[in-house]
Amino acid sequence: MQETILIIDFGSQYTQLIARRLRELNVFCEIQPFNNVRVEDKNIKGYILSGSPHSVLETNAPQPPGFVLDSKVPLLGVCYGAQFLAHRAGGIVEKSDVREYGRANLSEVDLKHPLMQNVPVGAQVWMSHGDTIKKLPENYKIIASTEDVEVAAFQIGNQSTFGIQFHPEVYHSTHGMELLRNFVVNICKCTCDWTPSAFVEETVENLKETIGDKKVVMGLSGGVDSTVAAVLLDRAIGKNLYCIFVNNGLLRKDEFALVLEQYKHMGLNVKGVDAADRFLDELEGVSEPEAKRKIIGRVFIEVFDDEAHQVQGVDFLGQGTIYPDVIESVSSGGPSVTIKSHHNVGGLPDFMKLQVVEPLRMLFKDEVRRVGASLGISPQLLGRHPFPGPGLAIRILGDITREKVRILQEVDHIFVQGLREENLYDKVWQAGAILLPVQSVGVMGDERTYENVVALRAVESTDGMTADWVHLPYSFLAKTSNRIINRVKGVNRVVYDISSKPPATIEWE
Repeated sequence: MQETILIIDFGSQYTQLIARRLRELNVFCEIQPFNNVRVEDKNIKGYILSGSPHSVLETNAPQPPGFVLDSKVPLLGVCYGAQFLAHRAGGIVEKSDVREYGRANLSEVDLKHPLMQNVPVGAQVWMSHGDTIKKLPENYKIIASTEDVEVAAFQIGNQSTFGIQFHPEVYHSTHGMELLRNFVVNICKCTCDWTPSAFVEETVENLKETIGDKKVVMGLSGGVDSTVAAVLLDRAIGKNLYCIFVNNGLLRKDEFALVLEQYKHMGLNVKGVDAADRFLDELEGVSEPEAKRKIIGRVFIEVFDDEAHQVQGVDFLGQGTIYPDVIESVSSGGPSVTIKSHHNVGGLPDFMKLQVVEPLRMLFKDEVRRVGASLGISPQLLGRHPFPGPGLAIRILGDITREKVRILQEVDHIFVQGLREENLYDKVWQAGAILLPVQSVGVMGDERTYENVVALRAVESTDGMTADWVHLPYSFLAKTSNRIINRVKGVNRVVYDISSKPPATIEWE
């Protein structure tokens, strides 16, 4: 049974980051909300209590279940988790009277303590809390301090229970990975053997056991997640996997044919369905973004259901759901929660009586790519930028017409191909073009024009939750703008989006 560190989520914006850091140490971990902790059939090696936007001083402050606190398994409380451990045992937690947000440095460290090994005096840590521990209970001992925070880290007596008032998981805590490694290796005794190849081997065996000789139908998008999920299923059940790739008319230029060709070379059992006219007809005259999403989702299900019914005896539906989707769907209600209407989780209509199988539901995006590499999937496919499920529909502001789709496909193609030609593609997390509902005056030759404006967007990110605009070279932007205006009939102005997320979003709709 897989060794597991269980992270109990109290709503912190950093909870996913804790999990990502542990995964980087080849330690398997799960995030579960504090009010729904499940440990059945798990080899729990340790617990981590996350931070929270709540205060332990609140009347109904969230708390973990008693069996977690009574367990003999090692436990680490982070920020709110540490304050909870002190408060419940009679320690004094109060509102901070000095600023405890941002960078700080450890002024005292018990260097021999197993949690603090290789964490030196002076190490920078990241504070982010409004409350602070003023006094520890009798049997608690301090193992690290800063100039302003005496109780930066502590241990409860001789128990394997610890608390820290800073965030080791964030980049600004310079020795945070050492502390987390100390916890999972020195204290929890994890073997750190959760690697992509181990994941593939275990997942394929589990899929064989779960599915047996039954059939799975799966919709492919051409993206990384659905492709890796399909290859895992193919490894497990071979030709009993039936993949369907639907052209909704809103893909990138020539993408339908190109992706089908890629899949053919991978040996996947894929059927391409060109339903572009059906989607575009349904979208005619619709401008509201959420309405577009819902129409695309509904029509996709109708097309997919029509095709799936042509395969006799299907019992399972494969999906490329990944862990951030799952976490958001069971979140404890923290400030970072957002669930989109085209979310994978819970997206099956009642009339499709199929069991869902999601091989990637415990992986983050970067882990999906590493698993894909271990499966031998081409770097070109694994390195593809994310592309929204509704496709170009949410990059055409306002109503959608076939002419607008044509214009945007051409603009997008010039932009993305230019990034590849200039070796900039792999330095960008996501790039695309947006067709604005704006026309502007221009001059071409001796003629006055009144044509469309397009915006180019390129961002850098790790998971899409936050993003910054990429400082593309001016020379590249100038060349790309010139190419677009000269080659794409109907466009006479190009602008570049320099907004970060937050406050903006990556997509415009």
